[in-house]
Amino acid sequence: MFIKIEIIDQVGILTIDRQDALNAMNPQVLRELDLAVKTFIADKNVGVIILTGAGEKAFIAGADIKLMQQLDTEGALDFGKLGQKITMTIEDSPKPVIAAVNGFALGGGCEISLACHIRFASENAMFAQPEVKLGLIPGWGGTQRLPRIVGKGNAIELIIGGHMINSQEAHRIGLVNKIFPLDQLMEETMKFAKLILGNGPRSIAESLHCIHKSAGNTLIDGLNLEVEAFSDLFGTDETSEGLTAFVEKRKADFRS
Repeated sequence: MFIKIEIIDQVGILTIDRQDALNAMNPQVLRELDLAVKTFIADKNVGVIILTGAGEKAFIAGADIKLMQQLDTEGALDFGKLGQKITMTIEDSPKPVIAAVNGFALGGGCEISLACHIRFASENAMFAQPEVKLGLIPGWGGTQRLPRIVGKGNAIELIIGGHMINSQEAHRIGLVNKIFPLDQLMEETMKFAKLILGNGPRSIAESLHCIHKSAGNTLIDGLNLEVEAFSDLFGTDETSEGLTAFVEKRKADFRS
């Protein structure tokens, strides 16, 4: 097993542990990660998911290059679809998925972080889409998600340059939300996860749904989706509790 699973105070922590290969992804690791994320999504005791890498050198150093060297076009298609499957599982999660990026997030590792809803990085984190250096292109969503997160110009620069950027530059262009010292990364990520846990789980899920669906819609379609989700919440116990707690000047209890 390459995925370590832990639950702390309703926060599910997934740690990719293949340190001898800088946590590089092969089909077995991808399948394990997909199953682990789906397990946490289905677990009522988990409200937020954190994804990180074992050790201090790498979050995920990319796909396994030695494996890729052996692929033909059919094998590459299967490998690409497997990578895209896990990124879609992460992105479509109704529970927030936070990437705690500790070290290298290269190629497929960067693409997996892009699928997460939030990216926190350590000061030593490095990001890249270096596929062009191998005569390839990103195959797990890099050409699609990166422009939506950092803008078309920045995405083109990173993808056709193939160069690495540090956490400060990643923060400047909007690739990461916040930067922390390495020894504080998980502590600070947990703090934010616990902040999320104080909010309504269905309203969080609906917010994520509206945000992600808007990427493929016109503004009007997105607004229609948003107002329908907004109004539907008024028929739920969650919204009733949130509004009542505010009027009664107490903290809402969404998860009891």
